[in-house]
Amino acid sequence: MRGPSVALWLFLALRTALSRMEVRWCTTSDPEQQKCRDMSRAFQEAGIQPPILCVQGTSTDHCVRLIEQAREADAITLDGGAIYEAGKEHGLKPVVGEVYDQEVGTSYYAVAVVKRGSPVTINSLKGVKSCHTGINRTVGWNVPVGYLVESGRLSVMGCDVLKAVSDYFGGSCVPGAGETGYSESLCRLCRGDAAGEGVCDKSPLERYYDYSGAFRCLAEGAGAVAFVKHSTVLENTDGKTLPSWGQALLSQDFELLCRDGSRADVTEWRRCHLARVPAHAVVVRADTDGGLMFRLLNEGQRLFSHESGSFQMFSSEAYGQKNLLFKDSTSELVPIATQTYEAWLGREYLHAMKGLLCDPNPEDNSNAYFVVAVVKRNSSYAFTLDELRGKRSCHSGFRSPAGWDVPVGALVQRGFIRPKDCDVLTAVSEFFSASCVPVNNAKNYPSSLCALCVGDEQGRNKCVGNSQERFYGYSGAFRCLAENAGDVAFVKHTTVFENTNGHNSEPWAAELRSEDYELLCPNGARAEVSQFAACNLAQMPSHAVMVRPDTNIFTVYGLLDKAQDLFGDDYNKNGFKMFDSSNYHGQDLLFKDATIRAVPVGEKTTYRAWLGPDYVAALEGMLSQQCSGAGRPCWRAGSPLQRESRGPATSPLPRPASLPALHPQSSSELRDALGGYRPSG
Repeated sequence: MRGPSVALWLFLALRTALSRMEVRWCTTSDPEQQKCRDMSRAFQEAGIQPPILCVQGTSTDHCVRLIEQAREADAITLDGGAIYEAGKEHGLKPVVGEVYDQEVGTSYYAVAVVKRGSPVTINSLKGVKSCHTGINRTVGWNVPVGYLVESGRLSVMGCDVLKAVSDYFGGSCVPGAGETGYSESLCRLCRGDAAGEGVCDKSPLERYYDYSGAFRCLAEGAGAVAFVKHSTVLENTDGKTLPSWGQALLSQDFELLCRDGSRADVTEWRRCHLARVPAHAVVVRADTDGGLMFRLLNEGQRLFSHESGSFQMFSSEAYGQKNLLFKDSTSELVPIATQTYEAWLGREYLHAMKGLLCDPNPEDNSNAYFVVAVVKRNSSYAFTLDELRGKRSCHSGFRSPAGWDVPVGALVQRGFIRPKDCDVLTAVSEFFSASCVPVNNAKNYPSSLCALCVGDEQGRNKCVGNSQERFYGYSGAFRCLAENAGDVAFVKHTTVFENTNGHNSEPWAAELRSEDYELLCPNGARAEVSQFAACNLAQMPSHAVMVRPDTNIFTVYGLLDKAQDLFGDDYNKNGFKMFDSSNYHGQDLLFKDATIRAVPVGEKTTYRAWLGPDYVAALEGMLSQQCSGAGRPCWRAGSPLQRESRGPATSPLPRPASLPALHPQSSSELRDALGGYRPSG
């Protein structure tokens, strides 16, 4: 009897503890507040704990602030865009997700639809007439616009997305855009109702509003592409729609535009879409128990998700509104296993949101970065990456990864620079008309590679590989471009942001604006400097720990993960500091001093996967050149490539692949600090 009595005591204790707690739900309107109160009353009468208290805010943004800053509320249901903002800016986490149908579960798909036989592809949308569900709608606006911006197809000046879209398409119907300054273009295709009323309204008065309206805009020939949900075409064709405009439409007469430039049948939306759109989710503070939130709502949905119940969690009809507290189309709520906004939203949607919000995140504190080719915005002197021959070039330094290795390797790999007899330096000097490539030892160095360099303020130390040369380093290479010494600068993606818009107070940079510069893309296009993720020569990876192929990588990571929990914080009280070399009179010993934390590499367990195709291609562009008659690769300097069988195994623990600088004292102290810890496996 002892066991059951203990279990009963624990159960009663839990019930008592829950009854003393409360979940404060944030609402954004009077009808939603009323539904929340009805839900609270229904839960309480059913004995569901903890009790719900309803707190009314003025908007979703206000509710997020009430949850995160004021701590006057605990939970709210948000859509994908709001989850992105709440997670990225306020640290909130999604804990309970909505499910809409069994076919797609906790998501749906945003697609671009065209008529079969149309010449339009995802790469030829510029100048095409477009149909959208409504301004700021997820599928009809946020995803397609964000995707076009993030992929480099749509350039945005000064983060003015509305202007960019109005200039990009050849006229649109974007219901709700009539209140903006670009209504002439964004409302050009809208028609209003049968009487011509409500033109471009974000309401049913506009015949081209919402999913079916945007598809009707395409079907009636007003637009050439419609941005809708994956189910829209199938729901409005083949006799499934009642309105006369769609009764004769056949689904086989329409196709989807795929991200790779191809097209597909409308039934192939799983592989051919712009982004998977995440379902709405309940978000809470990081310190809130997500499991408790699901248990509360799960008890409620078991009793109140059926039409026969006294209260309907997933219906707002009684309040004269739609989608109050939860979307009316919700079939059930499910717990979210990985409670991070990134995991819930998914890679495709995250990229689209970054593009839409003009959020390049250049202050990213990871060690990975992009190599970019920067030029001035100049319509009278525009050239592409394929037209660099004879131009003047600015480089951060000889053998610098972003300033030399990657751009030169990329140009070699693409066949523009062709070294003879392994002489890469001469080949580069003959390709560009003049350059500044600072170097430590200029012996036998082609003079044209120093032609643009200026030295210090007194003109001394010209072309030296240190800060005495004003055009040395990434900021120096950008200065070379900014001061019209060169036509192109090869730098990191952060360089422009760090030296424009007031971020660098030095006289040469004080007045520079980031919008006056562009990037040269490998596909021959130009892009905004904020679009570096889609327009770059290569992504440089973080440093990584390397092991033999037969090593148990989980054992290695387990050891290092345990170690960083104990010794990774510079302020830890355990004596040893993993990511600090100051006690050993050196820098970056074992790990880079700037390391914050080690993380697993996931599936990137080969050097090719970790380095990325662009970086590998650039390096192989260098290494593929054969010395005349020698049968050996030329110019291996700076190559991180080891034997192909060796790959990064655990994490971007910053250190070159071969770990050449292990410090004996720090290495032994790491061992001693771990003491008796012995990983298994």
